[in-house]
Amino acid sequence: MAYEDIFRATVVGIRTKDGVVMATDRRLSYGNIVLSRAARKIFVVDERAAVAFAGLYGDVSGLIRILQADISAYKLIANAPVTIRSIAKRLSILMYSYKWFPFFVETLVGGVESDGTPRLYVLDPLGSVLEEEYTAVGSGATIAFGLLENTYRQDLTIEEAEKIAISAVRTAIGRDIGSGDGIDVVTITSNGVRERSITLRIVEG
Repeated sequence: MAYEDIFRATVVGIRTKDGVVMATDRRLSYGNIVLSRAARKIFVVDERAAVAFAGLYGDVSGLIRILQADISAYKLIANAPVTIRSIAKRLSILMYSYKWFPFFVETLVGGVESDGTPRLYVLDPLGSVLEEEYTAVGSGATIAFGLLENTYRQDLTIEEAEKIAISAVRTAIGRDIGSGDGIDVVTITSNGVRERSITLRIVEG
């Protein structure tokens, strides 16, 4: 199974001083077939946290179910908010525990801690965790990185980061056959989570 067949997607994350922006395309494809034009690849898992994936959709669904159950159990038992770092670490442990039969996913975890600190983490299929200022995963990542590296600044506003994330995914959609059919955007600040979807016009030849 080729990389392009597993990780067909473009997933982008940007951290600013005020929060985190994550954006994904909406196409779900395998081989030469588009299975869906409205696939959800980014999930809000807590009041100020979201997780986005590129990879096999069955693995994505399984990981989200486990993670949401773990977060609910932790908050009930500990009677305390879950941290963004602990969400990333829980996913890391879970993915590494299946290293012989791995989840075929690349993952972004983003959010804002209770003290207002923005966090953005990227995980590979075996659970390695890196904290980043900006990143991209999926088959369109190389294309998206070209735009991110030329436009990212540490003093970006959250509105500027939204525009850059959308432009990065849109650029990848224009060149990567595995990405397309709209963009989902999640913006996370100390005030909470804002979600929106962008429909791209389909040009028929």
